[in-house]
Amino acid sequence: MKLVTTLYRQFQHLVHEVAKFGLVGLLGLFVDLPIYNWLVFNNPLVLADSGEGMLHHKPLTAKLISTTVATVVTYFGNRYWTWRHRERSGLHREYVLFFVLNGIGLLIAAGCLAFSRYVLDLHTWLSDNIAANFIGLGLGTLFRFWSYRKFVFKEEIELDEAEHTPAPDSPADLDNENTGDLPAIR
Repeated sequence: MKLVTTLYRQFQHLVHEVAKFGLVGLLGLFVDLPIYNWLVFNNPLVLADSGEGMLHHKPLTAKLISTTVATVVTYFGNRYWTWRHRERSGLHREYVLFFVLNGIGLLIAAGCLAFSRYVLDLHTWLSDNIAANFIGLGLGTLFRFWSYRKFVFKEEIELDEAEHTPAPDSPADLDNENTGDLPAIR
């Protein structure tokens, strides 16, 4: 039991981020699934194949639309809840980067859907949802979690490091530090 407690303490921050990211992702799934299934199968409840929706023959377009709407929801959930403790680098930068990386996640899901539809020739509501929203979304989610942490919501500055870093005494000391940066031009 002590081993589990020790491991939890070491990874507590990551465990909390994963849990929050998962809950925000579920919210996104509750937005994405009904829109996709309504557009393709005219059934937002995902209970069975109800026929043909307005984009039945364009499932990749439907996936693009449903994922885009879900992305707006998940951005705000992740920015203001999952990673609210991380430094902010500007709404425009974060939002654009979030959408670009989410677009890559969308390509993963769309690739799984395209493989199911056009290679395996499966056209049912069940096969579409398994390919796009189970396999594709699962793989895309792993990519999203890693990339959002690394590129969008950067790690906060550790206070311990900032407190123990001595400030330079004079501008000349700045030039003498070996930081690897280019020297300042005066």
